[in-house]
Amino acid sequence: MLSISLVEKDRAHYFHPVVPIRAHEKRGVTVMKSGKGVFLTDIEGNELLDGFAGLWCVNAGYGHDAVVDAAAEQMRRLPYATGYFHFGSEPAIELAAKLAELSPGDLDHIFFTLGGSDAVDTVIRMVRYYFNAQDKPSKKHFIALEKGYHGSSSNGAGLTALPVFHDKFDLPLQWQHHIPSPYPYRNDLTSDEDVIAEGVANLKAKVAELGAENVAAFIMELVQGSGGVIVPPDGYAKAMQETCRELGILFIVDEVITGFGRTGPMFACEHEGLTPDLLTTAKGLTSGYAPMGAVFVSDRVYQVMADAAPEGVPFGHGFTYSGHPVSAAIALEIIKLYEGGMIENAKTVGAYFEAQLRTLLDHPVVGDVRSKGLLAAVEIVADKETKAKPAKELNIAGRLAKAGYENGVIFRAFADDVIGLAPPICITPAEVDLLINRLRATLDSILDVKG
Repeated sequence: MLSISLVEKDRAHYFHPVVPIRAHEKRGVTVMKSGKGVFLTDIEGNELLDGFAGLWCVNAGYGHDAVVDAAAEQMRRLPYATGYFHFGSEPAIELAAKLAELSPGDLDHIFFTLGGSDAVDTVIRMVRYYFNAQDKPSKKHFIALEKGYHGSSSNGAGLTALPVFHDKFDLPLQWQHHIPSPYPYRNDLTSDEDVIAEGVANLKAKVAELGAENVAAFIMELVQGSGGVIVPPDGYAKAMQETCRELGILFIVDEVITGFGRTGPMFACEHEGLTPDLLTTAKGLTSGYAPMGAVFVSDRVYQVMADAAPEGVPFGHGFTYSGHPVSAAIALEIIKLYEGGMIENAKTVGAYFEAQLRTLLDHPVVGDVRSKGLLAAVEIVADKETKAKPAKELNIAGRLAKAGYENGVIFRAFADDVIGLAPPICITPAEVDLLINRLRATLDSILDVKG
């Protein structure tokens, strides 16, 4: 039995992120105890298939002893080293070189952060520095997509376009703007070409409205994660990149979720041959084994920033734990796993996962299934023909999360009636079958959505 004292300690002292506060106090905490491969075990002994890889981050799966050994060895040898004042550590240097080798385009310079949110904040500061260095101080405005997620920091949360991250936080800020999401399932346009053309037109219109001389950058996820796993049509991101270049604004890609095999290749940029000016990563970088993020900076942007300050004046941005040697050692070991077969597994089993997921389209409450590799969503509707959403009072998200747990599977139950899926990329075809079967049983628990 779960210790009552543990529940009470959590209720009294643990301020949890992204939960309804009073509802959590009433409900109590669910405590995880251990993990192996794609499975988690809670403190009461229930085994669950983790269909969401923690928080879309445990890409390599749980329980890799080689990763634990690498962390322990680094802790014994050198548990901390700063990156300030010309100092560094061997793992951080090797990791920067490895990431530059793996990165698309000329993203040859790596700035380490603690996670995805501060990676986005770092990008914001870098973009301002970049344009100020070119004597273009008016270029301050950022454009992002509706339904996008770019972290929950004081600045990044304004680029995020989800109401819960804005309400009572005085966001978005006046320099933060959004254009419609390329949401094919809820778009009246009938072809991918039209969705792409609409996206380009929306970006051009927003830049014209603000004035090109005032716009610094456009930022996008290659798959919109927290907005409901929205997969843009093939060619959308490429068209937006080309439009940014045409308009003289920076093109920033947020790969915090999609990086490191989540959609198949090491980076989702590879699907369309993208060469962004800046790119953010985190999550899969260490597979969640330790906190770490990174900003990939193109050489063309880096050189401007490097030449900007008078000789001897430092670049005034950083974090105490930037390039932490233990996190870097973990990331290097995780990348070995990726290159040792997991990326290929993500591609082959990802295709199988997508095919099996589509079998759920025959379920009475499933309106849409969308996926890119091992990143997917199932959208629940009350009417397949009209795409009508279930009544709010049915509490579909809460019921799905509860039923999923009872059926031995964890996923993200979004408030807008969408199931988010992102299993570890080490998943096998047999485990995919198990996930789909447990998911179908979970969907059967809400058949009353039709009535």
